[in-house]
This record gives sequence, structure tokens and C-alpha cells, in this order.
Amino acid sequence: MILIDGKKIAGEIKKEIAEEVVKIRKNGGNPPHLAAILVGHDGGSETYVSYKIKDCEQVGFKSSLIRYDDDVTEEELLAKVKELNNDEGLDGFIVQLPLPKNISEQKVIESINPRKDVDGFHPENVGRMVIGLPSFVSATPFGIVELLKRYKIETSGKNCVIVGRSNIVGRPLSVLMSQKAVNATVTVAHSRTANLVEVCRNADILIAAIGVPGFVKGNMVKEGAVVIDVGTTRIKSDKTKSGWKLKGDVLFDEVAEKCSYITPVPGGVGPMTRVSLLQNTLLSAKNEIYK
Repeated sequence: MILIDGKKIAGEIKKEIAEEVVKIRKNGGNPPHLAAILVGHDGGSETYVSYKIKDCEQVGFKSSLIRYDDDVTEEELLAKVKELNNDEGLDGFIVQLPLPKNISEQKVIESINPRKDVDGFHPENVGRMVIGLPSFVSATPFGIVELLKRYKIETSGKNCVIVGRSNIVGRPLSVLMSQKAVNATVTVAHSRTANLVEVCRNADILIAAIGVPGFVKGNMVKEGAVVIDVGTTRIKSDKTKSGWKLKGDVLFDEVAEKCSYITPVPGGVGPMTRVSLLQNTLLSAKNEIYK
């Protein structure tokens, strides 16, 4: 079994991005600028956004953080999105999810200029991705495909099962895995899939993105499979200083002994999601998606 080290690969990509930023500066350009809107004080969101700001510093990006309390109105938030859409000094921005219940996440996503939608959530970017046009790809699917590529894991003709059908991970990932650059045969499964254990056990590449800790167990994985664990559920723990830890969708101890490759949690997909956001921002700064 080989442990897929997402932290290591993300570090290599960061170095590549930093070199690109140096070139941009030498040619008289401005460093890429990424902004994040954070609403409320959710612990997970606070952590993720702080990581993203730190990532920007490491590669030489400019970063901005716009904060609102939970009582911000939808109108106020949409007005800020419009302002960022029109900011010519900004290459891309994200609105950290989840948002308070009084705000429509879909309405906010659709209000973002697709040219600055470095999260890759806007319907225009999703549609462009589906038909194979240049687009900003949702960061987690982008990162997973990059991991498979950098570990030289064979995907062409392989049976890929994705457990989970979210618009952020499962659905876009199914499209990427079936495109010519990857050439996998894809099945999208979920908690209501009939004979789910058998479906998963037929997978050469099994990707767990259902958001249920320990959902994928040893009896769901065939010998020699590649297992990618997207799960990052925060659970309480008395063994960490923070009082919580991240738990994946895969029951690691049961599954790892059967795999050829597997991602850990943390340290697998998570760092790749973050670095993919940087890659999208760099693409935006270089006008390589919408020319």
C-alpha cells in the first residue's frame, strides 16, 4: 500500500506557482490577487480561510479577507460581491460556504462574475467544464485529478466509482474522470444506490465523497484498488489541543491493507483542494481561461 501524500504534492505545486509569480513580477506585472468573503464564525470556515491566506503568502499572491457577522443581510452580501466583480485589481474571489440560512447560497454563487469564480461553482464554469471548454474547475475535483496524475496512477479504461453526488465534488469529478484526458469509466453512487457494497467492490478507483465519517468499510473495497477519501468531518476529540479532529469517509484501518494507493485524512485531498484554488487564481491572473 502506498500512501498518497497530498501535502507533499501540494508543496511541489506551490513552488511551481511561486516561480510563475516571480516571472510575472519580473515582466512588470502585479502578483495575482485573491480575496475571500467570510460570514460568521464557523470554526471550520475560519480554519480553511486562514489556511488559504497563508497559502497566498507562501506563493507571493496578494490576499484580502472581507468579514461579516452572521446577521449580514443577503442584499449587503450581494452588494459586496458586485463590488468585487468590478474590482479590476482583483483576479479572483471566493465566498466561503456554508452561509447563514437567511442567505441563498445559490443566489450568491450565481452573482459572482464567472471570470473571477476561482472556486469553479458558477453554472457557466460548470457548463464550460462539462462540454470541455476552458473553465475554472471546482478545487477539490481539480486537486484529485492532479493527485492521480502526479502519482502516475493509471486511469484509462479503469472503473471509477464516486460515492457522493454533490455539485461541489461528486458531479463535477464524474465529468473530469470521464473526459479524454483521464478516460475512466465512471459510476456515480450514493446512499440510495442498490447493492452499494457490490458497486464499490467493482471499482479500480474508489472515491468517497459522501460526507459520512467511516462510511466506506473494508468489505466495500477490492484488493489493489485506489482509494481517494474526500471526507473532512470535524469530530470532537480529547486527544488534540483544538478539541477536534478531521475524520474521513473511509474507515482507514480496515481499507488501507487492501489498497494499492490511499489518501489519508488529513494530508490527502485537503492540501490539494487549497492549492487548486491558487492554480485557478494564477490562471485568472494570466487570462488563460476567459481570453
